[in-house]
Amino acid sequence: MLDHPLAPRHGGALRDASARYGVALEDWLDLSTGINPHPYPLADLPASDFHRLPDPAALADLLAVARKAYGVPAKAAIAAMPGSDLALRLLPLVAPAGDVAIVGPTYSGHAEAWGRAGRGVHAAASLDEAAERAAIVAIVNPNNPDGRAVTPAELLGVAERLARRDGLLVVDEAFGEVAPGLSVIPHLGALPIVVLRSFGKFYGLAGLRLGFVLGQDARVEHLRERVGDWPVSGPALSLGRKALADSAWQSATRQRLAAARSRLESLVSGVGLAIEGGTDLFVLVRTPQAVAIHGSLARAGIWTRVFADQPDRIRIGLPPESGFARLEAALGRVER
Repeated sequence: MLDHPLAPRHGGALRDASARYGVALEDWLDLSTGINPHPYPLADLPASDFHRLPDPAALADLLAVARKAYGVPAKAAIAAMPGSDLALRLLPLVAPAGDVAIVGPTYSGHAEAWGRAGRGVHAAASLDEAAERAAIVAIVNPNNPDGRAVTPAELLGVAERLARRDGLLVVDEAFGEVAPGLSVIPHLGALPIVVLRSFGKFYGLAGLRLGFVLGQDARVEHLRERVGDWPVSGPALSLGRKALADSAWQSATRQRLAAARSRLESLVSGVGLAIEGGTDLFVLVRTPQAVAIHGSLARAGIWTRVFADQPDRIRIGLPPESGFARLEAALGRVER
């Protein structure tokens, strides 16, 4: 996904939006990033989380909790990262030689990372096409921005093909928490698969900068070495450990997000817009007026996501409860 002049590279960037549209920073309804608008409750963190170096034992505890939460097999490795975006940008340093095929359109960071590492980058419309084009394949599952989904069986089949060519399958599960049945993590083992997992989107704490990389021991260990002895902050260790162990909150949140997505789809369809896809954290709308709608909503203090290489698509994240009426009113004022 390339970026449109009206939008920042990854959503957010509200200070620039405020300067452009004259909307006070605190007045924005930010629907541009696909982040849970109902975040995990912030605990009272001890002062030591901020003024001491992160404790190695606390990191080990976090990884043990994450291993259980994600269903990581004993034969697979896991490492913490300061956000999954950094992990994907380090991957070219530990991957086999050769070009990479990326199943798209999808998150632009993958093409950026491999291209800047000097790798040839090929776009592919499907997983099978990607496996035909290169020995290294990257896919986001479920996909951003259209929610395209691939089953674990399909992923494992492609990984077996790539293994015969000394290749690698990279599976970005940034939105995997809302579709746990799609995760390939429980099947990790001998096959050349690396999985990236985001924490901030589902838990609504993107500013914490926490993520994980999972897969074969040697490759994950090389990534772990790249980020050093303190890969994540003390607050990230504490909050991450608590949230990942809170299965009751996770279950309730999945139900809440699914209901909110249904409500958002009804709202969007009700004003005559066609839904192209999405996940339980955002919907993708297809319309020739995507850029105009983005601008109209921005003038009303609602920030969405548009794409230069997909000018007829606009991504709308889930609003908080208080934001549905505001979004509906603003969409109703858009001239079509």
